[in-house]
Amino acid sequence: MEKTVYIFGHKNPDTDSVVSATAYARLKQLQGFENYKAARAGHFNPQTDYIFKKFNVQSPKYISNLTPKVEYYMEDECQVVDENKSVWAAIGEMDSAHLRALPVVDKDGKYKSLLHYSAFAQKLLDILNPENKVSISTSIGLIIRTMNAQPLIVHNQEEIFKSTILVGAASDDTFSRMLDEHKSENIIVITSDREKIYEACIERSVKLLIITSGYMLNKELKEKAQQNGVSVIMSPYTTSDTVMMIAYSTPVSLMADPEIQPVHPEDTISKIRQVLLDSPIRRLPVVDAENKVIGIISEHDLTNEPNIQLILVDHNELSQAVEGIEHYKIQEVIDHHRIGPLSTTYPITFINKPIGSTSTIITTLYQEAKIPIPKEIASILLCGILSDTLILQSTTTTDIDRQTAEYLSNITDLDIQTLGKEILTAGSRIKGRTATEVIHQDMKEYRENKSVYTVSQIEVGNLKEILDRKKEFLSELEIERRSNKAVFAALLVTDITQLSSILMMSTDPKFQPFITFPKLENDIYFLKDVVSRKKQLIPLITEQVENYER
Repeated sequence: MEKTVYIFGHKNPDTDSVVSATAYARLKQLQGFENYKAARAGHFNPQTDYIFKKFNVQSPKYISNLTPKVEYYMEDECQVVDENKSVWAAIGEMDSAHLRALPVVDKDGKYKSLLHYSAFAQKLLDILNPENKVSISTSIGLIIRTMNAQPLIVHNQEEIFKSTILVGAASDDTFSRMLDEHKSENIIVITSDREKIYEACIERSVKLLIITSGYMLNKELKEKAQQNGVSVIMSPYTTSDTVMMIAYSTPVSLMADPEIQPVHPEDTISKIRQVLLDSPIRRLPVVDAENKVIGIISEHDLTNEPNIQLILVDHNELSQAVEGIEHYKIQEVIDHHRIGPLSTTYPITFINKPIGSTSTIITTLYQEAKIPIPKEIASILLCGILSDTLILQSTTTTDIDRQTAEYLSNITDLDIQTLGKEILTAGSRIKGRTATEVIHQDMKEYRENKSVYTVSQIEVGNLKEILDRKKEFLSELEIERRSNKAVFAALLVTDITQLSSILMMSTDPKFQPFITFPKLENDIYFLKDVVSRKKQLIPLITEQVENYER
């Protein structure tokens, strides 16, 4: 089965991250790989939301975590059988497809039960147990189809009824008494060349007379059977074989196991593991929200590789990746940040360039593949570059970023300065948003040896609104620091008009002596000409953390 490859940006994704994932997925699809899908681990920030709506681009699939789930391991090609089919037909389908289990569904495709050999064998034994009264639920139509019988007279062919089975092997008088003992029941009589028994059955209006071994019913008895409402069919098999096969004419719904409950694709493996182990065949059907069967999962499936793989864009540190990433194979990494402690047990494609935006790299991949960029994708790629480079003013901006922005501007007829100011304004909105929302909008976690810290960033047109709410932001940073057991939690607030920033920090008291930034006031520092988290701030902070750990 072809694996789905999800292309993820980092947690709490910024515009460059989401744009890169979306544009790279489209490139793969244009190359013929429909199984590549863009995904995001966090919600859109206001700027990204504005951009995707402006250019009418579909949002990547939201996947909050990659905790192993049923949908990542299940077999999604699953045969099912209609509940009204005979168990003979169902077993035939299982045998021809080499299946160990077959979900039974109603006419709407909704799950009813699971047919497996253990359940079938037990119920067949109950039917054929000589100590039990032999009776089955079936229909004349099911019987005809099961043994390829020749119908002579048929009434209510598809009506399901519960019937007593009698074999016409006794003497005529004895068999007549047997019929009289069961006269209040639906009776199926199976017999061979026994005309007297034919007569007795027709006189007593049995439900169904099955004549075996190819013997015939004379015209007089046939007319009488028609008058008395007796159905008559001719089995091509011997009496003993016909008795055996009639048990297989039972509707599959009555021979399947209704105790096996289905699971859902979003169920975690940890949740369903014990249920799976308790299943008599170590298999469970998988159903959607409407209870329709969409797959099946087995114990063996859990030993296979999951049916998804990953590509990471705009990050390479696992601390910044979607939760649960360690369970899956990473195909590629495309990034422009520092290289963290990522290691794999297999070779991968790793593209890392010291430029201003991952969107720049994705654009060059379109060019190298000689594939035209769809206009809406070119538009969001331009937004990704302008957002991550502060309209090409950040110190991280390179000539490649500028050339790529001009190239995309030419394709889209969008003015760089006008579009840049528009999207930065959309992303700088603070009013009406909580400190939690702002801090988590673009927050990254870093690890240096034993130390953990987080740095969030937001661009604004004026620092006043942030400084007026400094207590609220510092309080939220303290909560964030404690919850992550971090050395500090910081918020870099960049003034896009002055191209400088302030840094709000909630720190472990032991770390404070190592902070060398100019202090504006308690827990707030002024960083002149600093606008880049990755190229300017993180190298300085890394040095401070290293000094702290010595």
